[in-house]
Amino acid sequence: MNQPPNIQVSVATRFLDEHSTPSDGRFAFAYTITIKNQGKIAAQLISRHWIITHGSGKVEEVRGDGVVGEQPHLGPGEAFEYTSGAVLDTAVGTMQGSYQMLTEDGNAFDAIIPRFTLSVPRTLH
Repeated sequence: MNQPPNIQVSVATRFLDEHSTPSDGRFAFAYTITIKNQGKIAAQLISRHWIITHGSGKVEEVRGDGVVGEQPHLGPGEAFEYTSGAVLDTAVGTMQGSYQMLTEDGNAFDAIIPRFTLSVPRTLH
């Protein structure tokens, strides 16, 4: 491999009030992920590994192939964006993890998903 892959992962989150039932301990969130290949070699996202931590301390791990049913191939300078969701039993939690990637020349590596917070906005009604 000429140069190590440079995959940037960014996240935007939002609370889904219409899908949440706080009185039942159900807090739904959407997150939009942008994965950008800032390197010089193409890479494909093969699988994902998430660590979801609820405010109560409960930890869930999720592993699976691809994201939203796809295994996107990212050439240099290309980006892939998708939206998914998570349901927590507390009003605040965090997610972090990694994408297992494969370069076009056959090298496997992990692209880190930095920890981000899911939280109910502090709004007055």
